[in-house]
Amino acid sequence: MDYDIRREMMVATQLVARGIKDTHILDAMNKVPRHLFMPEALRERAYEDVALPISEEQTISQPYMVAVMTELLELSGDEKVLEIGAGSGYQAALLSELAREVYTIERVPVLADEARARLAGLGYNNVTVMTGDGSKGLEDKAPFDRIIITAAAPEVPETIVKQLKEDGIIVAPVGERFSQVVIKGRKIKGVLAEEFHTPCVFVPLIGEYGWKG
Repeated sequence: MDYDIRREMMVATQLVARGIKDTHILDAMNKVPRHLFMPEALRERAYEDVALPISEEQTISQPYMVAVMTELLELSGDEKVLEIGAGSGYQAALLSELAREVYTIERVPVLADEARARLAGLGYNNVTVMTGDGSKGLEDKAPFDRIIITAAAPEVPETIVKQLKEDGIIVAPVGERFSQVVIKGRKIKGVLAEEFHTPCVFVPLIGEYGWKG
């Protein structure tokens, strides 16, 4: 079975069957070659319904969780998006298909370098990969229309909320170190109005405004 067929099956059985409706997201997830964002030894498992390890004790998220969080962003195609936690670069590649401009920040230099090279090699030219403490956001490129945090924090750091435009949306896993819930926050008069969605478990957001290590 080839990767294209496996991707189609992933979209049909893991996403459509579980309620993902945004056709732009479904098309993007059917297009982006998830297996190329994983270690070669694990590529045969790339389209399974699980999170999988990449390197540096980090993971590539379960496809369904990626789709849920991306759908909550309510992307129309013209947004400037900040992703915190680049990892392999897979989420940034999807965002590249769905938004005008993407910035993604990764604290682990080797992962940032690999993601930068991978995204460039695959032609995702509207993505900029930065290396640094994602818990601080990316103030010099703010404000952003949308922000997605792909690592778990005790709460959404206020410094990141300040980098979101009025009426913009943040999606993030928030909670305890080993148990979180995906929240969707819309900025209204400077304050984040939060909705709670799917339970989840993400690697921790390490940094000045996240977990300390």
